[in-house]
Amino acid sequence: MADLESLANGAPPRSAVERVVEVRLPTVHGDFLAIGYLDRESGREQITLVHGDITPHGVLTRVHSECLTGEVFGSTHCECGDQLGTALQMMVAEGAGILVYIQGHEGRGIGLLAKLKALKLQQAEGLDTVEANLALGLPVDAREYSVAVEILNDLGVESVRLLSNNPRKRNALEANGIDISERIPLLIQPNKENFDYLWTKRERLDHSLPHLDGMPG
Repeated sequence: MADLESLANGAPPRSAVERVVEVRLPTVHGDFLAIGYLDRESGREQITLVHGDITPHGVLTRVHSECLTGEVFGSTHCECGDQLGTALQMMVAEGAGILVYIQGHEGRGIGLLAKLKALKLQQAEGLDTVEANLALGLPVDAREYSVAVEILNDLGVESVRLLSNNPRKRNALEANGIDISERIPLLIQPNKENFDYLWTKRERLDHSLPHLDGMPG
């Protein structure tokens, strides 16, 4: 949303995010610069990891939605934890990259408790992830990516090579002025716990998951 005071003064609208702190963050994958942001509109604290010297054009980038169950507890129901680690490894191998980690995206934006309720419906009634969200009266995907765009703008990024299988994410970034010079798949080998989840993402949410070709749905 535009800053009305800035518009009235003829100045560019103030960013919705404020860069608060920068600090070196050593990880098992390599060294990153952790940049902490405050989203002034929602009050959420956001974090971005930067590796190496980034450029305005064509930087390897992952916009990643938080997933407590997959990333912290190692749930095998999704591939989120593996995607996060793989993305960081790819950035270090390339020598530069940006991970924009978006809090507020838990369960495709429905929140942690609703996500657990949806998972219970999947286990108890055999619903897929889309059906479970709808059965709870919730959106299939409530995420929006304006904060990610604001952060990339703050970093001076104009175009990215996007690590993603999700066409909606690509479209959202492009619609807000971030050029996608290349989409790079981030494919994780399925297991018996997450195959149905991945199949639903492919068949019902149009995610590009060609590695599922030939596998029974």
